[in-house]
Amino acid sequence: MPNPIYLDYNATTPLHPEVIAYMKPLLEEAFGNPSSSYSYGAKSRILIEEARMSVAALLGCKPFEIIFTSGGSESNNLAIKGIAQAYKDKGRHIITSSIEHPAVAKVCQYLEKQGFTVTYLPADHEGLINPDDLKEAITPGTILISIMHANNETGVIQPIEEFGAIARGHGILFHTDAAQSVGKIPVNVKNVDLLSVAGHKLYAPKGVGALYVREGIRLEKIIHGANHEHDLRAGTENVLEIAGLGKAAEIAARDLHQVMEHNLYLRNILEHKLLESIPEGRINGHPEKRLPNTLYFTIPGVESGTLISEIGDKVAISAGAACHTEDDHASETLTAMGVPESLSRCTIRLTTGRFLTEEEVEKASEIIIKAAQRIRGEYSGTSIPEENIRLTAFTHGLGCACKMRPQVLEKVLKNIPVGQYPQVMVGYESSDDAGVYRINENQALVQTLDFFTPVVDDPFDFGRIAAANSLSDIYAMGATPLFALNIVAFPSSRLPLDVLEKILLGAAAIAAEADIPILGGHTVDDPEPKFGMAVTGMVHPDKILKNNTAQPGDILILTKPLGTGILSTALKRGLLDDHGRKELVETMATLNKKAAEAMQEFNVHACTDITGYGLLGHLYEMTSGSKVDAEVYAEKAPVMKQAVNFAATGIVPGGTVSNRDHFGKFIDFADNMGDTIKTLLFDAQTSGGLLIAIQEHKAEEILKRLEKEGVVSNIIGKINGKGSGRIRVE
Repeated sequence: MPNPIYLDYNATTPLHPEVIAYMKPLLEEAFGNPSSSYSYGAKSRILIEEARMSVAALLGCKPFEIIFTSGGSESNNLAIKGIAQAYKDKGRHIITSSIEHPAVAKVCQYLEKQGFTVTYLPADHEGLINPDDLKEAITPGTILISIMHANNETGVIQPIEEFGAIARGHGILFHTDAAQSVGKIPVNVKNVDLLSVAGHKLYAPKGVGALYVREGIRLEKIIHGANHEHDLRAGTENVLEIAGLGKAAEIAARDLHQVMEHNLYLRNILEHKLLESIPEGRINGHPEKRLPNTLYFTIPGVESGTLISEIGDKVAISAGAACHTEDDHASETLTAMGVPESLSRCTIRLTTGRFLTEEEVEKASEIIIKAAQRIRGEYSGTSIPEENIRLTAFTHGLGCACKMRPQVLEKVLKNIPVGQYPQVMVGYESSDDAGVYRINENQALVQTLDFFTPVVDDPFDFGRIAAANSLSDIYAMGATPLFALNIVAFPSSRLPLDVLEKILLGAAAIAAEADIPILGGHTVDDPEPKFGMAVTGMVHPDKILKNNTAQPGDILILTKPLGTGILSTALKRGLLDDHGRKELVETMATLNKKAAEAMQEFNVHACTDITGYGLLGHLYEMTSGSKVDAEVYAEKAPVMKQAVNFAATGIVPGGTVSNRDHFGKFIDFADNMGDTIKTLLFDAQTSGGLLIAIQEHKAEEILKRLEKEGVVSNIIGKINGKGSGRIRVE
């Protein structure tokens, strides 16, 4: 399969071939410590100083005013923290904008916690900062103004020379984050005191950057050690990458106007093509005062995540800043510009670069337009061939990780009247897995409903997993399933109907395993595929298992390993190997039937299945509902093999992050508890196992019974006593 067309040059740039050719021999030749006095060190020192001169020439400053760093983020940290600490005796007020990159915004938020005051200037509807707002924000205690040169999302270019003149007129230092502008447009340090550069934005290596510091400015360094980089940045210099940055700066200066014209020409083609086919689309940002390569485009009715997932193997674009694409909130830049969230979530960033061709732009435009039309149900052409379909590419979410955030759901449900119906034994006023309605003294109906977007690529497997997940709620309540109805949302304009058939066949296979009929169902046409079931079961009213009846002294047993949310995310990103995929699919497609049958032989006090809120989230529902406290033995919790490594590297679904944000305040972790295991315990599961609370003297007996049925299970904790629901993780 050919590589996708790359239209995300604001996220990062490939190494320029001349930079690669320049750096290759240095891998062997430039190993000397540049601080050493012999020839090996001298050679490295010369390379660094030559690079310093090249960067200085690009910016129009003196070579000794350039400090090499590890990238744009470090440069911003050094500039803002360094000035704040060095000049805090003169004042503790900083001015920045509401549209800064996190590498500036987060630094300012940190300084607010250290006692500094920060003013965030608003942006207008075109993304520009008003110089008059800057003048009004200045106080006698203002020591620094930091406003980015070009926005990483909209590409809007701020009048930094004017801002710098305002700052200088008031005796205030001015810093600009120029990570996006250097190498794309002319950049000069006139009226600027500090300027940040990121190497990987101008065809240099990742992991190297620079900070311009005007002669005479004091900085408090943030990395302490030896006196490298004019005693402003300790640590032996990264000679190879600094040399690469220098070469890239030299090339940028040489080719700047040619590259600007190239980028603008290709961007204009994109704009014309998109607006011609999607006339209701909108360009975000100033029509002229923006980077020549940047198009931030809104397609109403087409969520950016859905579009990006569908075309990701053909065209590489983003929904905004690549540094925080995993965040599940609208663009802060667009919010600051007054763009409604409904449109913000339908916005994509397309950025051209020097290695992009006109042919690629034409092809990419066609792919984007057709995908958007399919999502909106407007495209009547041939659907995608079935052999090329990856179901996870047709949704921006994954399985139960798409559950509404608990804090959001709680706000809605608290205002819904419950009503009084004597036959209702379990309703939505509790956090149980299903509703229960008494028919007579011997029978009660158990009803549940569950559906979600694909967690795997194969349609048949998706059907199996969705069906197993739907049935799990019945088993968790101690009931026996009777029958099911299918719930289908399907993008008939995006996917062939054969895919839906395979989904239904997968569900039918699981229904047969559960020995229940599927009586029918309901379908709607929808931009994203979704599938699930409404399942009806039967239970004796005296044998209902609820999640709010755990007792002090109970042992907690978990069936099925954790990590399905993390591995599903890795699968969607193409990172999971075949062994991991098979383990993931079979874990999620395994019914909780045998575990439920084993439970019926014991006096289980409480039970719930582990799905979208993760182990700790669902356990908290159990402990808070039961008015008890609990402890969890982290090392005893079963975890799928590859989930640990992916969790450690940040391959985590948004639902897992949301679980941690919401339920974390109810959890007390041991002081030495690692972040990775915390993530796994909060991981949003799809078709997870059962969490069983049972008397301690029965624990070993039920474990043996589960083992006999082939159900992997572990004791993962215990109920300590009456309490408010807090959970201690050891």
